[in-house]
Amino acid sequence: MTLDLPTPAHPLKIGTRGSPLALAQAHETRRRLMAAFDLPEAAFEIVVIRTSGDDAALIAADRPLKEIGNKGLFTREIEEQLLSGGIDIAVHSMKDMPVAQPAGLVLECYLPREDTADAFVSLKHAGIADLPQGAVVGTSSLRRRAQLLNRRPDLRVVEFRGNVQTRLKKLGEGVADATFLAMAGLNRLGMTEVPRRAITPEDMLPAVAQGAIGIERRIADSRSEAMLAAIHDRATGLRLAAERAFLATLDGSCETPIAGLAVIDGDEIWLRGEILRPDGSESLSESGRAPLADGAALGADLARRLLARAPKGFFDWRG
Repeated sequence: MTLDLPTPAHPLKIGTRGSPLALAQAHETRRRLMAAFDLPEAAFEIVVIRTSGDDAALIAADRPLKEIGNKGLFTREIEEQLLSGGIDIAVHSMKDMPVAQPAGLVLECYLPREDTADAFVSLKHAGIADLPQGAVVGTSSLRRRAQLLNRRPDLRVVEFRGNVQTRLKKLGEGVADATFLAMAGLNRLGMTEVPRRAITPEDMLPAVAQGAIGIERRIADSRSEAMLAAIHDRATGLRLAAERAFLATLDGSCETPIAGLAVIDGDEIWLRGEILRPDGSESLSESGRAPLADGAALGADLARRLLARAPKGFFDWRG
C-alpha cells in the first residue's frame, strides 16, 4: 500500500509546548521526517499548544511543582488535541511524560538520545564539592533537591524555576549560588556560553528518560505509525523500556524522588536506579543487567527490590 504522505496543502501537524526547548525538539522531529521522506518543510505545521502546567507555573512561580500538580499538567491539553484530531503527532520531553498514555494514544517512537547528565550551573563555583558550607542552591526538581541534600545536608535549597536566561539572571542577582539544568536541553539550544559542568551518574543519577524525545500518536493512525517508524531510534527505545518500567513499578510522580539510567553494554542492558526520601535523609540504590529484550522486566525487578528495602512511608515528607 502506498503511503499517503503529507503535502503543503495538507501538512502533518506537529503538536508541542511553546518553550524554546520544546520548539527545538519539534523542529528536530520535523527535520528528521523531512529527511526520511524527502519532504519540504511546508509539508509540516508546528502547532504550539499552551498547557495548564505552563499557566500554573507562571502563576505560582515560587511554589514547588509538587504543589501545582502531576506530570500530566504539561501534557493534558496536547493529548486532548491529539485525540480530537487537531494535531497528528505530539513531541514530548520524555522525562516529563507519565508512564501511561490515555486510551487511544501510543508512545513508541524515540529520537536518538542526547546527553543524559545533569549540569551544575554557577557563576562562581566549579562544582558541588566547591560550594561553601551553607551555600544556596536553586532547583524545582524534587529529585535533584533530595540527591543534593543527601550528599551535602549543609546546603540550603530554594525553589528555582524559569527559562535558562531567567535562572542565570537570578544567579547574577545572588538569589542562589548555583542551580541545575539538563545537559541535553543546553545542547539542543546551542547554549555553549552557559557556565556548566556535567555531573557524572556516579555523583548524581539523572531522571528517568532524561535527554530523550518521544513522539506520541493516535493508535489508529497508520500514516503516522509508518512515518514515525522511519525515525525511531532502537537503542533509545531499549533503554527507555527499562527505565520507564522501573518508574512505573515504583508508581513514580513529581512527588517521589526517583532516578534511573539504563545503558546498553554489548548485548545487555545495564540499569541503575535510586530512590530517596524527599528531604534527602536516606537514599537506596540498586543495579542489574539483563539481555536487551528483557529491559522492561529488569526495570520492574529493580523497582521491586528497592520497594522491598524501603521502610513504610519512605516517600512521605517529614515535617
